[in-house]
Amino acid sequence: MKAYPIKFRPILKEKIWGGEKLSKVLNKKTTSKTVGESWEISGVEGNISVVSNGLYKGKSLNDLIRGFKGEFLGNKIISTFGESFPLLIKFLDAKTNLSVQVHPDDKMAKVQHNSFGKTEMWYIMDSEKDAEIVLGLKNTLTNTDVLKHINATNVDNVFNKEKVEQGDSYFIPAGKIHAIGAGVLAAEIQQTSDITYRVYDWDRVDDKGQKRELHTDLAQRATKAFKSNGKCQYNLKDNATSNLVDCDFFTTNIFNVNGLNQRAYSAMDSFKIFMCVEGAARVTIDDHSEFVAKGETILVPANCESVVFNSQGAKFLEVYIDSKNSKSRNIAS
Repeated sequence: MKAYPIKFRPILKEKIWGGEKLSKVLNKKTTSKTVGESWEISGVEGNISVVSNGLYKGKSLNDLIRGFKGEFLGNKIISTFGESFPLLIKFLDAKTNLSVQVHPDDKMAKVQHNSFGKTEMWYIMDSEKDAEIVLGLKNTLTNTDVLKHINATNVDNVFNKEKVEQGDSYFIPAGKIHAIGAGVLAAEIQQTSDITYRVYDWDRVDDKGQKRELHTDLAQRATKAFKSNGKCQYNLKDNATSNLVDCDFFTTNIFNVNGLNQRAYSAMDSFKIFMCVEGAARVTIDDHSEFVAKGETILVPANCESVVFNSQGAKFLEVYIDSKNSKSRNIAS
């Protein structure tokens, strides 16, 4: 397989809570005023990403997996996930609050939906003054029966809220109640799953006057108690990575580029994803170079031995799957 910085066409999703920052801040091509998500790399059925540059332009993510297998994804990843791409990569713009929700773990998702569960993480790219997120229950001893009776009078007493700023990052394992609040622009890395159990939707209605469906019975079964708010601690240094999340499903580092930097990957049996969350950089593999700006995402195949970054100031999320950690299995097995 020819290794180069592969870009994909963003898949834009209109949401009741979406806004205009994906187009105005991240330069996504849309005139809609309610775009909430840009799916950067997706293997979700019905939403398969398509390459937008280079030798493989026009080929789908699945075409590359079927055609190149371990060269593209990594041999251990192919043996673990088969031909299913294991991650879903997004940017999100919350003009208003997302629903308070929870996702099932692999075990529950397998039984209920024949799917993977959904563990995820967020990196806050921008936040308006006093923007908040919901993370877990205020009291870890709270009986989950309360999830069936959330309303405007008790919502603030049940859920834990955290004020957020640019550069904050949070780990949200499956089973943790959460919601991104109004005024937050975020990057999201998650397992390949589109399963969401809504607990509370702020009593809003759509343009037809209808409330969105809640899934409180399933949410109650999926919810787990967590002592930590999941905030990632890291120390940012020029031309070095700092770990944000290292879990069974993915590893994410933040990479601060200032000048010329070469990253060696010959010992890594995994694809690499780079989400540009600040600034811009020239990214070069062998004889192929791509300009990558804030809001753009590239995938580097597993067979790539090194990548050169050149920037006067850029931040990337570096995402891959560490074979030492990965415990998921192909749901078809």
